[in-house]
Amino acid sequence: MIGTPLVLLAHAAATLFMVGLIWFVQVVHYPLFAKVGPDVFVPYAASHGTLTSLVVGPPMLVELLTAVWLVLRPPSQVNPVVLWVGLALVGLLWLSTAFVQVPLHETLRAGFQPEPWKRLVVTNSLRTALWTARGGLVLFMLWRAMARPEC
Repeated sequence: MIGTPLVLLAHAAATLFMVGLIWFVQVVHYPLFAKVGPDVFVPYAASHGTLTSLVVGPPMLVELLTAVWLVLRPPSQVNPVVLWVGLALVGLLWLSTAFVQVPLHETLRAGFQPEPWKRLVVTNSLRTALWTARGGLVLFMLWRAMARPEC
């Protein structure tokens, strides 16, 4: 049976992976969309969608499942409120991804359009902030879980 310490480590790994990835996407990847020529943007956008799903799907799923696990089986040193806040942030990230970023990407699959691209960059800054907050939260969880009880 998988124990809570291993789940917490998997949770932290998935979250911290996504923190680094979202910052790369926000600072480098999305801004470069505007540099892809119009003659190749449609196949580029299609490939981007497929390949990005392969990279972000597994860690996002691990992050979600482990966040639920931790709420249901909290580590004794971590306040359950922290775990619920973490799960709420995961929920917001999934909602933003499903209802904001994915539809904007679908619009861009038809060809580069400046307005949807700008909305993608601006709205992704919210996901960047949320995942950054989650990164801090999981580091706090790890710190609390490693704390020894006072003698």
